[in-house]
Amino acid sequence: MAERITSRANPLMTHIRKLAASRSYRYETGEYLGDGAKLLEEAVRWGAALTVVVYTPETALPSVAENVRKVEVPSDVMRSISPMETPQGVLFLARIPDLTAPEALPGRRYLALEGVQDPGNVGTILRTADAYEADGLILLPGCADLYSHKTVRSSMGAVFRLPVWSCTLSRLRSLAERSGLPLLGAALREDTIDIRKAALRRSVILLGSEGRGLSEAALSACGQTVRIPMAGRCESLNVAAAAATLLWEGYR
Repeated sequence: MAERITSRANPLMTHIRKLAASRSYRYETGEYLGDGAKLLEEAVRWGAALTVVVYTPETALPSVAENVRKVEVPSDVMRSISPMETPQGVLFLARIPDLTAPEALPGRRYLALEGVQDPGNVGTILRTADAYEADGLILLPGCADLYSHKTVRSSMGAVFRLPVWSCTLSRLRSLAERSGLPLLGAALREDTIDIRKAALRRSVILLGSEGRGLSEAALSACGQTVRIPMAGRCESLNVAAAAATLLWEGYR
């Protein structure tokens, strides 16, 4: 049976607002927030560890497990807790999985990000990596939170499907070496090669932010740098577009 909550000051409603607003609170409590019926369907389909579903009376819900707390709220309360300007009628909470990197990478193609701070870009890159069958995404310090509601939403369900880990640069380098995968940086320097000539089918490709690119430490950690060919009048691509190009070339 679903509960019904009508107070905006209810502890659960306060908890949801804090999850939307604070990265530290999300990791302190071990939960994150998702919004929308379509995203909830993907969460159910791919086995996300759901804990709570909050919805308005007129919203149709997918079938969720019996042990998930179900809470009905009026529209005004939904507007007070939804991070969306136009609420979609349903929010859900889920447990944050372990983001510790494994001892070795069992697959062939991985993408790693350094300092990519925009959650929309991180979510879009995750979605693209999933589409082009990468084996996982690795986030270095300085990246947007994977479990920000903005990142979750822009991933379009890929956050529930594709392995994602968080680690330091030194850990990434040793992980790539241990797994027998070259660490390639997307950048320009004297030994940079065209991606059409690079061995992208088995690699870990490291991308930096659009504004700053890869740090000197990251460049030093990479065994090779690669570049995307483009018109001479163009200086760079958005990081999500660059990731899509690199992922496609490896997939192709």
